[in-house]
Amino acid sequence: MATLTVRNLDDEVVRRLRIRAAEHGRSAEAEHRALLREALIEAEQPPTRQQAIERLAEFRRRTAGRGPASASALLKESRAARMKGLTGTDAAAGEAG
Repeated sequence: MATLTVRNLDDEVVRRLRIRAAEHGRSAEAEHRALLREALIEAEQPPTRQQAIERLAEFRRRTAGRGPASASALLKESRAARMKGLTGTDAAAGEAG
């Protein structure tokens, strides 16, 4: 697990955080974790179908023109690398496309 340090918090924020922790019967550190979890994980709703469509369209716009390899080309490359690792020879030289 990672460690997070937050500096330069307003005194009022710290005071309210301590009060909230006490209200929930937790240490201030446990309250910090709970707040972050709520804000970043639990409160996050899965994207709607429309949001997913928009995100995918944006991804396609950003990656257009990159010329992605086909699945068969990736599979062939993977098999050749595996064969070379097992036998020490270049299997692609003997394959017909």
